[in-house]
Amino acid sequence: MSKPESKGKEVAKITSECIACGACEAICPDDAISISDAGDKYVVCPVKCTYCKKCLEGVCPVDAILTDRV
Repeated sequence: MSKPESKGKEVAKITSECIACGACEAICPDDAISISDAGDKYVVCPVKCTYCKKCLEGVCPVDAILTDRV
């Protein structure tokens, strides 16, 4: 018997706790992280994010990056 597939792709998600320091953008090898249109926080493009987890490895000084499914 095969396991049922999980619904959705895992990607990184940046919460409203983001202080827009840019650390996550600098480390992203997929160019999936950019500043929001308002310029107040960073956002992840779920299409570009390959979930390499580099941004989740202690880069964010306020722990504003989580895992999400899209």
